[in-house]
Amino acid sequence: MAAELELVASLSRLQFATTAYFHFLFVPLTLGISLFIAILMTTYLITKKQIYREMARFWTKLFAINFAMGVATGITHEFEFGTNWAVYSRYVGDIFGAPLAIEALFAFFLESSFIGMLVFGWNRVNDVVMALVAWAVAFGTNLSALWILIANGWMQHPVGGMLKVGTWVGGIRAELYDFSQVVFSPVADVKFMHTMTAGMIVAAMFVLGISAYHLLRKQHVDFFKRSALAAAIYGMIASVSEVVIGDIHAHEVAKTQPSKLAAMEAIVDSEHAAPILLAAWVTQNENGQYEYAFKLPLPIPGILSFLAYHSFGAEVPGMNDIQKYMEQNFQAAMQQNPQLADIIKNNVMLNGQWPSFIPPVNIVYWAFHIMVYLGFLFVFIFTVAFYYAKKGVLQDKSWILKVALYSIPLPYIASLLGWATAEVGRQPWVVYPLTEVKHDANGNIIWNELFQQIPALIKEGDKIVQTHIPGAFIGLTTYKAVTPTLTVLEVLITFLGFLTIFSVLAVLDWWLIAKYAKKGPEMTGEAKAQEAY
Repeated sequence: MAAELELVASLSRLQFATTAYFHFLFVPLTLGISLFIAILMTTYLITKKQIYREMARFWTKLFAINFAMGVATGITHEFEFGTNWAVYSRYVGDIFGAPLAIEALFAFFLESSFIGMLVFGWNRVNDVVMALVAWAVAFGTNLSALWILIANGWMQHPVGGMLKVGTWVGGIRAELYDFSQVVFSPVADVKFMHTMTAGMIVAAMFVLGISAYHLLRKQHVDFFKRSALAAAIYGMIASVSEVVIGDIHAHEVAKTQPSKLAAMEAIVDSEHAAPILLAAWVTQNENGQYEYAFKLPLPIPGILSFLAYHSFGAEVPGMNDIQKYMEQNFQAAMQQNPQLADIIKNNVMLNGQWPSFIPPVNIVYWAFHIMVYLGFLFVFIFTVAFYYAKKGVLQDKSWILKVALYSIPLPYIASLLGWATAEVGRQPWVVYPLTEVKHDANGNIIWNELFQQIPALIKEGDKIVQTHIPGAFIGLTTYKAVTPTLTVLEVLITFLGFLTIFSVLAVLDWWLIAKYAKKGPEMTGEAKAQEAY
């Protein structure tokens, strides 16, 4: 029975990962290009140059195709929480459900209300209204992402929650205690900024690559010269910002999710003045200890310690120590609160044993590092494209045009690798215990204080006691979050069904986008060549 439940959980994870990845093929472009269109319409109103209006209209057509597919693939997630992850939904639904409900009622309704006007309102309402509509759609799509990432950020760092034990019919439940902590969690907010700028990069490369396609064929040259310049500026700002925001994001991960950081940087043993590894592969020996098959360090001592904890001498936690000290901290929490020990036994332990608290190291390491390397490549591509576009000779530089065209998939790949880093790196947790890595004055990690305190209401006899307990008790492993009544056959049927349908939708989406992108703009106004520059 336990083995079947583990298989059901693994298949449910695979199904959710598949549907999430298909959905995220469409989300970044929606986030980035909606803002790009709004900027184009605003530029048109300021400059009165018709070409900007035509650009906004052309890119809106491609945005609409992408948006429709994003909605179609995103709806399934709401149902999967109930069908596949009922234990998780019951356990944290009071917290996790709040931002999702706000996203649907405010953000999604906002973008859905105006998307039709953005697509069909051209030449039917005046241009000031169209600009306002474009901004409403851009605001709605990004607001939607914000609330979803607030929910996801809580799973990564569950602040603002209270654990209720024996005070409701289900026995144990995490409930909302401080909504402001959930909304303004630095983990959630920097995750949103990271995702938003990633969407801008996807959109910028999408526009630049399609513009390059037409410039290579000398089609609509003036139109796509201007589109390429706008995309290069947009992408350069986004890619440079992403480097800075990514550093802030990694710093938050280092403070709150030590096991994820150790996997991202392949840190086997804790060390002071830790270097960054440019390449590495990690294995486990017969005793289960992690060790290197090979590693290639960057020869700058302490650079990882500085980036992670803003101190060149700070200790960076390694996988072997994390496993050992996490177990000790859980044991200590159970000994200090023996009446709550069953919570950890039920929500964390697997078949009476401690699970591995380390995620699949090599997947996380390479997903993270390839994403980072691609990020610096994007800075280079956008900077070169901007330089040539500003000089007015981009159309003559076939090498950078070909690079831009063939690079269209790369930001998508980087975005998917980023999500692999975030979600695979969180394993084995679906709700990571409330953790904070602290250092003493000498830069040593204070290993016996990994868990922060959380508020709790505990029923003791006829009394309900309000107290604070270690954040260890709010953690929930993925294998314990799955719906216990699911069968392997049920998950297989839905997984294969989703895989087939979403594959068809993805192919249809890219076929339609390619068709209309190759067709080019239908110029309805006086977009004169001299207005292009």
